[in-house]
Amino acid sequence: MLDIAPTELLLVAFVAIIIIGPKDLPKAMRVAGYWVGRARGVARQFRQGFDNIVREAELAEMEKKWKEENERIMREHPPESLLTAESNGSAASVSGGGDTARAPDDAAGQESDGGQAAARAPGADTPSDTSDAPAPDAPASDGRAPGDGSDAAR
Repeated sequence: MLDIAPTELLLVAFVAIIIIGPKDLPKAMRVAGYWVGRARGVARQFRQGFDNIVREAELAEMEKKWKEENERIMREHPPESLLTAESNGSAASVSGGGDTARAPDDAAGQESDGGQAAARAPGADTPSDTSDAPAPDAPASDGRAPGDGSDAAR
């Protein structure tokens, strides 16, 4: 870029000593060094900004290519979960069931309690306003201990 030979540098130093003088030369060199440092900092910031813009453009282009390639691969090789869901969905639509089917005790409990199912505690078998509900410490009528986690299987 700036090709300065050692002889040219000596010539500039000699002229600076004659014009500025040996007394003020250190101060002039500090000022010159300060401004050269500032110019290099501005050039570095400009270069970094330009590099960031180029990098972001390249990343956007790569993301676009990856997205297109991923879509192509997904079209050619759909995941197994989608294949089973499609086959289950078609079988459910033929049988009329699908996701709307509920367990018999859930369906009866939600329809007969008049909307009080939301007021019940999770996992509770009976509505909260009935007085014949078993005590929390008492074992369930089917022989299971309360809170053993097996009531989630109902």
